[in-house]
Amino acid sequence: MSEFMDAPGPGRSPTARRASRSAGRPRLRAASARRTDSQDAEAPGFPGAQNAEAALEDAVPSASERVVHHVRVLLEQGLLKPGDRLPPERQLAVEAGVSRSSVRVGLRALATMGVIQSRHGSGTYVVDGPPMLESEPLRYLATLHGFSRDEMFEARRLLEVGVAGLSAERATGEDLAAIAEEVTSMFASIEIPHDFLVHDIRFHRAVAAASGNPILASLVEMVSAVFYKRRRETVARARDLKESAEMHRRIYMAIRQRDTTAARALMNEHLQQSWQAQISEET
Repeated sequence: MSEFMDAPGPGRSPTARRASRSAGRPRLRAASARRTDSQDAEAPGFPGAQNAEAALEDAVPSASERVVHHVRVLLEQGLLKPGDRLPPERQLAVEAGVSRSSVRVGLRALATMGVIQSRHGSGTYVVDGPPMLESEPLRYLATLHGFSRDEMFEARRLLEVGVAGLSAERATGEDLAAIAEEVTSMFASIEIPHDFLVHDIRFHRAVAAASGNPILASLVEMVSAVFYKRRRETVARARDLKESAEMHRRIYMAIRQRDTTAARALMNEHLQQSWQAQISEET
């Protein structure tokens, strides 16, 4: 219709025609601007679109995450229990709606979390027994954030001193037998530093298990693994393992006698001595 209005015709001067055309231009520019704004908003590089895409990516789990979620739901619903064998990969793939390769990635993630374990020639099972935390994440965090060895030792001391007190309160006869076995093994391996270190770590884990708190036991398991990997490089230079074995025996006796105060104090003293011994081995 504008074409007909702008066309020269009877009764309209050139000036009027120019005015008519000028009056229409701003509207065209405004419409063009609106189209450009709309196009920019939909363009991939527009910040609003990028934020929306990022939010969408965060909201949609990956295929492997769907596998992890599916297994968690099976555990929560009681369809899988500790010690149970997981369904075959093909069945998990169908149930989770993912490929078998995604199932493998998800299962590796669950294994890293300590939820499942693979048994050669048998299949994949839900972990049975006390929970376990892998030490590698802590080692990576220590490297990434520059945890000092003093900070790591302080964390260990605060954790294990409290655990020793709980063990003195709660240890069962079976717990005491497990702790005593490691003490005996330490005395038997005084001349073999690496074997001694293995029984030393097992002693601390047995004390943690005797606390009756699986969370604390898992934390001690994780932290002790970090210290083991570091100490095994220097333990051959240890000077007096007999004194260390005797200190472990005293801690065991305090736990056996239900002496919470003594158990905490002796564990603190032992860890201080152990720390000084490790420093001397490294220098």
